This record gives sequence, structure tokens and C-alpha cells, in this order.
Amino acid sequence: MEFVYLGFWAIVAIYLIFKIFRCIRIIPAQDVLIVERLGKYSRSLRAGFHILIPFIDRDAYYHTLKEQSIDVQPQICITHDNVQVKVDGVIYLKIIDPVRASYGIEDFQFAAIQLAQTTMRSVIGTMELDKTIGEKDLINSTIVAAIDQASEPWGIKVNRYEILNIVPPKSVLDAMEKEKKAQIAKRSQVLLSEGERDARINRSLGFKEEAVNKSEGEKQRRINSAEGKATEIEALAVATAKGIEAIAGAISDQGGASAIKLQITKAFIQNFLHVAKESTEILIPADVMNLPTLIANLTESKKPKA
Repeated sequence: MEFVYLGFWAIVAIYLIFKIFRCIRIIPAQDVLIVERLGKYSRSLRAGFHILIPFIDRDAYYHTLKEQSIDVQPQICITHDNVQVKVDGVIYLKIIDPVRASYGIEDFQFAAIQLAQTTMRSVIGTMELDKTIGEKDLINSTIVAAIDQASEPWGIKVNRYEILNIVPPKSVLDAMEKEKKAQIAKRSQVLLSEGERDARINRSLGFKEEAVNKSEGEKQRRINSAEGKATEIEALAVATAKGIEAIAGAISDQGGASAIKLQITKAFIQNFLHVAKESTEILIPADVMNLPTLIANLTESKKPKA
């Protein structure tokens, strides 16, 4: 009997030690423990060492004050142009009031997910498919505003919402792919035609510049040729004038007239022999037999007048 009595008290002592040990709480940083005393809210325990009163205090809720990311499972949404799309996302939220997060709602994470899905269906229902895919930021901001307004009594703050995927049906994807290919082909043809147009313009400009350059060159060639001929004529005239002056001076010198007569006679005979060929018929003037008189007349006309 005494052994049983000792065993009972030993069990009670072990139970009390266990309960006292269980009343010791060490809370990490950025965590909070909601303590209830006799079923009522008592206090919120922050980071540090804490001891609860056995059988009176109870740790009712345990929260983290860090930002949490919650996955929103894919759901089917219908766009304004009656296209079904599968959309999923992620909510980023943070507890700012642990007491309201504990007693303001049963499960704030589940409520935030349901509200995000409801708002997403409503927003996407007002948009067409093309705008839905291109306006993710607008959808995200609308969902954040709706959840943030509704979650104020819950003691949480929704920082942002991000849509991960918007997946249209396979038939719509095939149609979009064909449209994209058609746009790429059209853009390619436009670029090709623009390139051909630019090439033709460049070629025509090249031909124009070539023609201008040729005309300028021909003009400059003619100018140079005319200047060359003018210079040649001028030089020839100067040389002829100098030759005439020299001849005139030679005639006026002693023996000049005889030399001139000799040269004229020689030239006349050579030209006459050149013209008088066997196959050529010529008419000889009557004065040709009086050659000395003819030469004398020619030399008299060459003498300068006094």
C-alpha cells in the first residue's frame, strides 16, 4: 500500500514538472504568441523568454510577423469575349495586428485566397482576352485594393498580388499562334518591300549622280577643249604674225626679193607637178607661159608700201 502511495505521488510530481516545463515559452524574433487566461485574451508575447501560469494560461494562437506568400490555385475565368482562361497567382501579405488576425476571422489565409479568386474573376470578366494578357499590372493592383480593403478588420496588410500564368484554351492558343505567324509574315513582306523601295531609290539617286557627274565632266571637257583650241589658234596667229613680220623683214633686206622669187617659183613648180598627173586634165592659164612676169607681180605685192 505504501508503495502504491509513493508511486502515485511520483506520477503527480512528474506531471507537475512536465506542466511547469510546458509553461516555459521562448519566442523567436518576428513571432508572436497569443495567450488566453481562463478562455479570455490575456496578452501577446513577443520575442524573448516567457513563463505561463500552469492550468490558467494557454497559448491559443501562434503567428509570424514576417511577410508571407500564399499560392492561389488555378481557376477558370471567363473574359468579356467569352473565352475561358486558367489563371493562378501568389498573394504577399503580412500580419500587422496579431490579436485581430486571431479573433477577427477564422482563417485569414483561406479568406484572402477566396477573395483574391473572386476579385480576379470579376476583373477578368470585364476585359477581352488580348487586354487580359497585356494588363496584368492592372489586374494585380485591382485585386490588391479589394483584398486590402476587406482585410482591414482581419489585422493583415496585403502588399501585392502577382499573376503567375494566364492560360487560354488550346484552340485559342493555336489561333493566336497562326495570327502571330501571319503578322510576322506581313511584317517580313513590308520590310522586304521597304528594302526594295530603298534600294531602287538608292540606285536611281546613284544613276542621277552619275549622269550629273558625266554631264559636268563632258562640260568641263568641252570647256577645256575650247580653251585649248583658243590657245592653239592664238598661238598659231602669233606664230603666223611673227612669220609674216620675219618675211617682211627678209624682203626688205638686200637680196630678199630674189630669195622670195626663188621660193615662189619653186613652190609653183612643185604644185604644178603635183596637179599635172597622167590621169588629170588641167586648164593652163595664158599667163603661165610668162612665168617671170607672174613672179615679178607676186613679189611686187609682197613688198611693203612706203
